[in-house]
Amino acid sequence: MPVHTHTTGLATTGPVLAPGDPGYDAERLGYNLALDHRPALVVGAHGPEDVGAAVRYAADAGLGVAVQATGHGVSRSAQGQLMISTRGLNEVRVDPGARTATVGAGTRWQEVLDLTAPHGLAPLNGSNPGVGAVGYTVGGGMGLLGRRYGYAADHVRHMDVVTADGRLRRADAEHEPDLFWALRGGKGNFGVVVAMEIDLFPVTELYGGGLYFDGEHTAGALHAYARWTAAVPEEMSSSVQLIRYPDLPVVPAELRGRFVTHIRVAWCGDPAEGERLVRPLRAVGPSLKDTVGRMPYRDVGSIHHEPSAPVAVYDRNTALGPLPPEAVDTLLELAGPESGAPYFAELRHHGGAYARPPRVPNAVGGRDAQFMLFTTSLLEPGGTAAARAAHDRLYDGMRPWSTGGAFVNFFGVDDTDPATVLTAYAPADRPRLARVKAAYDPGNLFRVTYAVEPATD
Repeated sequence: MPVHTHTTGLATTGPVLAPGDPGYDAERLGYNLALDHRPALVVGAHGPEDVGAAVRYAADAGLGVAVQATGHGVSRSAQGQLMISTRGLNEVRVDPGARTATVGAGTRWQEVLDLTAPHGLAPLNGSNPGVGAVGYTVGGGMGLLGRRYGYAADHVRHMDVVTADGRLRRADAEHEPDLFWALRGGKGNFGVVVAMEIDLFPVTELYGGGLYFDGEHTAGALHAYARWTAAVPEEMSSSVQLIRYPDLPVVPAELRGRFVTHIRVAWCGDPAEGERLVRPLRAVGPSLKDTVGRMPYRDVGSIHHEPSAPVAVYDRNTALGPLPPEAVDTLLELAGPESGAPYFAELRHHGGAYARPPRVPNAVGGRDAQFMLFTTSLLEPGGTAAARAAHDRLYDGMRPWSTGGAFVNFFGVDDTDPATVLTAYAPADRPRLARVKAAYDPGNLFRVTYAVEPATD
C-alpha cells in the first residue's frame, strides 16, 4: 500500500486528519457523543505499521494517545491529543478446526458472529453486537455466555500489541507474560492491541429473549428475579432492566410511555429445560411482551436490543454481593416506577464461571461479584454534572450491598481518577498493574483512557 506523508511528517498508509480536514469528524466521532473532543490529529490506521508510526510520533511530540474503534467506551477527552482510529483493522479469520478466531482491532462483534455461526461456533461476545470486540475484551468482557464460560478475556490465546516504544509485540502465556496478563483486563493502558486470537465455543442456539412487565409488576418481578438467580444453573445468564420508555413513535406501541421491567435470559442448554427454568419468571404476571424462545446464537443481540444510533450517555456501575429483600426494596425506591430517576438501571447476574480464575491468569477483577448494577443517563448538553449527582444518590443508597468493586468497561465519561479506576481490580493486582505500566509505558503515553498510573519506585 502507498505511504502518504502528512504535513506533520507523519507517514502512514491510512489518513492523518487535523481539525478542519475533510473526514475528520467522521473518523473522530463514535457511538457515545458525550465528549465532543477535537484531537490535534486523528490517524485512521490501515495496519500495525500505521499504529506504530502514530505512537512514535505522539511520543516525540509529547501527545497522549487515545484509541477508538466504535467509540462505545469513550473515557476522557482527547482534546489536543492524538487519536488512533482502528476501525480499518477489521479483518476476521476463523479456524473451525482449532475453534479459534483471529480478530482485528476495529472489528465489531456482529462481524465475528457472521463468520463463526456457519461453523456452529460462538465467541464470548457482549449483549450489543455493535461493540468493538477488542475494546470489549481488554476491559474483561461480560456476555450472554459468561456464567457458563467466564469473561472474554479468560479465553484469549494471544494479542498483537504496539507498545509505547512503537514496537509490535506478540503477547501470550510464554512471550511477554506480564504484558499478556495486564492486557487482558487493563483496558488499553499498556499499548494498542491491533489483533487477538480468541477461543470459540460449540454454541449454535439459545433459549433466550425478554419478558417485559408493566411498572405495576416491577416490585414482584424484581423480588422474583433476585430469588430465581440464587438457584439457576451456570448455563443461564440473565439480567433485568428498569426503564421508562419515552412516548415516541420509534418505541414499540406496547412499551411506549410506560415504565417497564425487562427481564432478559440466555440459556445455552437443552431448550426444554430452559423453558422450565423460565416459568417462575413468566408467573410474575401478564407480560406486555414475551420474546423468549429458541433462537440462533447469531441473533443474540436481539435479547437486549440495545440502540445502535449514536447518543450521548453517562454510565456508572458497581459490583454487588447477594441481594436480600431489603437490597431489592432499596433499588426499587431509587430506580423503580415511583422514583422519577433520570437514569435506567440494570442488574446483571454474575457468579458461575465468572468467579473462577482462568487457566492463564489475567487482570480482570470483580470475580467475587454476584451481580453488577449498571445505570445509564441520556445526556442533554451540559448535563453530565446533574447526571453524576443523581447516580451518586443511587450508589450511596446501594453501598451496603456493594463489594467495593466495579467493572472498567462500564465506567462513565471522565470517571478516570486513579482511585475510581483501581476499584475495577483486585487489591492484590493493583501494584502489579502499576509495575507493568512502568515497564511498558513509563511516560504514561496511553493516558487517554481509564488510566493506571505507572509505579514510581
